[in-house]
Amino acid sequence: MPESTAYPVRFSVEYPDRELDRVSTLLRPFLAIPILIVLASVFGPTVVGGGEASGPTWTAGGLLFTGPLLMILFRRKYPRWWYDWNLELLRFANRVVAYLALMDDRYPSTDERQSVVLDIPYPDVEEELGRWMPLVKWLLAIPHVLVLIVLSVGAVGAVILAWFAILFTGRYPEPLFRFVEGVLRWHVRVVSYAVILLTDRYPPFSLTPAAEGLEPGAP
Repeated sequence: MPESTAYPVRFSVEYPDRELDRVSTLLRPFLAIPILIVLASVFGPTVVGGGEASGPTWTAGGLLFTGPLLMILFRRKYPRWWYDWNLELLRFANRVVAYLALMDDRYPSTDERQSVVLDIPYPDVEEELGRWMPLVKWLLAIPHVLVLIVLSVGAVGAVILAWFAILFTGRYPEPLFRFVEGVLRWHVRVVSYAVILLTDRYPPFSLTPAAEGLEPGAP
């Protein structure tokens, strides 16, 4: 697929072509608790200690949406550090999700990429992002949200099946892995489009990386 038509959001999870840790798989919901607390501390709504605006914050506030929306709308800018924050937080969140989905038995890192590859190019706002698009993207994304609700239920079922498969065989069945990876990819595309506003390209209705110009399983 030519680079000009490739979807700008690139997402993949490296398939673990090896025997996975059965004990870690069995206890995954409990082992994930500490990293989930860390994720919640940077992904949740900001809470100000002591009830005063000048007090210490307990959480970092999560993905930035309103700020980029206003900057695109009124200044035609997307501050680089806001882009870096959104991208790195989205990478971290997906490492945690991949761990919970049994796709990797290495404990999620707060900064190293590990098995999850997620790249979104920094946009040229004046050339690539429409001034008024942030006001309507949430509406345009509704069909994707409805599909993702169904797909997410299917992904949970696939993870449960994979849990049993790993416990008995030590391996994650690749068809189940690719389905869960595809659902995560779809989520990331929609978030990139409608939440962090890094692209105006409408997300494809697809589980595969074909729209990204990649072969299945390619980084």
